[in-house]
Amino acid sequence: MAQAPLSASDDVHTTYSRRTPGSRSLYERALRDLPGGETRTSTFFQPHPLFMTRGEGALLFDQDGNRYLDFLGNYTSLVHGHAHPDITAAITRQLGLGSAHGACTEAQNRLAALIKSRVRSVERIRFANSGTEAVMQSVRTARAWTGRPRIVKMVGGYHGSWDPVMVGMKGPDHNTPGLSPVLADETLLTTFNDPEAAVRLVSEHEDEIAAIIVEPMLGSTGAIPADREFLLTLRNLADETGALLVFDEIQTFRLNPGGAQSVYGIAPDLTTFAKVIGGGLPIGAWGGRADAMDQYDPRRPGFISHPGTFNGNALAMVAGTVALELLSESEIDRINGLGDRLRSGLGEAAADAGDVVSVTGMGSMAQVHFTSGPVTDFASAASADKARAARLHLALINEGVFTSPTCRFAVSTPMSDGEIDEALRGARAAFQALGQPQAA
Repeated sequence: MAQAPLSASDDVHTTYSRRTPGSRSLYERALRDLPGGETRTSTFFQPHPLFMTRGEGALLFDQDGNRYLDFLGNYTSLVHGHAHPDITAAITRQLGLGSAHGACTEAQNRLAALIKSRVRSVERIRFANSGTEAVMQSVRTARAWTGRPRIVKMVGGYHGSWDPVMVGMKGPDHNTPGLSPVLADETLLTTFNDPEAAVRLVSEHEDEIAAIIVEPMLGSTGAIPADREFLLTLRNLADETGALLVFDEIQTFRLNPGGAQSVYGIAPDLTTFAKVIGGGLPIGAWGGRADAMDQYDPRRPGFISHPGTFNGNALAMVAGTVALELLSESEIDRINGLGDRLRSGLGEAAADAGDVVSVTGMGSMAQVHFTSGPVTDFASAASADKARAARLHLALINEGVFTSPTCRFAVSTPMSDGEIDEALRGARAAFQALGQPQAA
């Protein structure tokens, strides 16, 4: 299927522009001061991004007063929606006691112990300020442990905005401008869900590899679950070569109290965390084997230094503790069930409108791909009709359903069957608004 690019004559485009003049005005003002009018690449889309004024539970409201069901959840991080009263109360209490003290706090101990109690592979853990920082430190941990320089990552794998892990993020032959060629050369790329390719690559470089890093679900590329055989192959390759296996669970930790690694039954050496563990505030963490993590113990000679002004700040610690306490096993099971309903319903809505799609995801996460074939890696996701997905994104917004520009969804705990019903009604209308797909 092929679809013409979005144009001013498109009904979906016209409806969006008519509903959001306030956002358009703020965007035009922002262009004076911010390159491209925004400060986070993933929030931009044509013809202009939305400007939100407030969030409440599962709802968002934009500059023009339009109401949306928030199925983006700040890219999976807001698992409890917006302004959860318990999290808000904890942050408010802590603000009266200070936000960051330049010293240790009991709040660090509580959140560390809580994560450790849920994730069996985590024997020690440290906090940072973002998922990017957590990934940086996990790679540093592996390099110090092995004495080797290189890492293996997946084509299409997203691990933040640090040069070595941005390599191959948008494809095997595409890197964002400005990456250091020296750092980029330290990254080896392989294909997600292809065990044979991983074996070939690692066998050629086994004495150079410090870490193999992988998302158990390829998130930004399209909510693509890993095959268990693939993850098991990576586990075996790490064991055979002495490299450390790193699971990036920044998005997938919401799938199970123990993360995706508990779902798959495969333990990594190190795990990176962010998003849901911060209760809506910036945070990062990495943890794993005690022998590798104890390289950061400042009582040891030659320890790895890890400074950071807001590492373990009290606000993020208390917000994250409450968020994880609220994210019980029963709540995880409930929103995973809602995610199952959502994926099934999105596929049915597309079929009823004459569209052929593949709906991927795990648990409480989903993504719509306009393709007839299975989506198992970057290449199969990249072959989908991106222009039609962009139109669906706007059509969903017009129906009051807020997702990512790539039509990725995340269910949150304020939602129930009623919100899924409402979203699927909106999705049926949105697919119908696209019109019949054109023949290739």
